[in-house]
Amino acid sequence: MEGLFQRELDPRWARTANNASHWATGVLAGAQYGLVAGSVARPRIGYGVPLGAGLWGTGYAVLPAAGLYRPITSYDRATLAKDLGAHLLYGLTTAAAFAALGPARCRARKAG
Repeated sequence: MEGLFQRELDPRWARTANNASHWATGVLAGAQYGLVAGSVARPRIGYGVPLGAGLWGTGYAVLPAAGLYRPITSYDRATLAKDLGAHLLYGLTTAAAFAALGPARCRARKAG
């Protein structure tokens, strides 16, 4: 399978490339979520569900088109469910962190 740069990735670099892309995507998605959550009066943990599901769906739409992943139809339901669960956990954890930090930040602004 050829990737984004139309060059075969050496198998010994596959795990490193996968981890780097997941970390970069996670950090950027978390930052974008933070911008949105910061503009909401009271961020809620439940907002993490669409965040995680959106990242999961986007990954299966964009990565195969870039040649970096197989199409979603090539995975069995158990694999997709496990992957969705991991993305939902990320979304909920991110939302929980912002929800926990949000009220303290608001109180600090009012006090200052």
